Amino acid sequence: MSPIQEAAASRQTFPKPHILIVEDEVNVGKGLQMVLSEEGYEVELAMTGLSALETFRGNGFNLVVADLRLPDIDGMDVLKQISEERPETKMLVITGYPSVSSAVQAVKMGVIDYLRKPITEGELKSAVATALKSKQGASMEQLLLETEEGRLIQKREVIRVLDRTTKDAEFWDELMEKGSEALQGYQLTRQAKAAIISGDLDWIRKHIGELSDEQLRFINKRLEREAW
Repeated sequence: MSPIQEAAASRQTFPKPHILIVEDEVNVGKGLQMVLSEEGYEVELAMTGLSALETFRGNGFNLVVADLRLPDIDGMDVLKQISEERPETKMLVITGYPSVSSAVQAVKMGVIDYLRKPITEGELKSAVATALKSKQGASMEQLLLETEEGRLIQKREVIRVLDRTTKDAEFWDELMEKGSEALQGYQLTRQAKAAIISGDLDWIRKHIGELSDEQLRFINKRLEREAW
């Protein structure tokens, strides 16, 4: 096979990621489309929720990048329908009106990152590359930790996990053996998950506060296991 044939075969085997942008501001939408197209992605633009769903259903998309404020349907409802119809599709949120409640809702739906306008080209490129690799982005983490409501959510969820370890032996074993896989369904940032899985007492005391000996039993056992 010649080099040209090999390159053609490679393009057929590894097609360009297909991205749908949902943005009602023409200049913003076209700007996002241009930046991502120049990165080598195949990019389509929809300016309403209904047209986004119609376009999505007619094509195979790897990633949907959606604004939350659309003229007809709430952007979160658009993403909810997309996640229900094709849960393998990656999703990003871009909004000029961020809130912890919408970020938490986005986490539950599997949104990879939650970006706040105005967004730079570098931030967009990084978020898209991260999303296509299925890793939660840093800006989502930041939003859940930088506000009082977000910090309270993290504290509540960490305590829920640790309380469960005191009552559910099966969960204890699963958490010990599978790590973060056992924490699906909890609204936890990567930092919080890492602290639980690694037994990071310093992080837990700083961000969660003092806990009872019973609540800390799993953490202490985790540290003992690491010592071995």
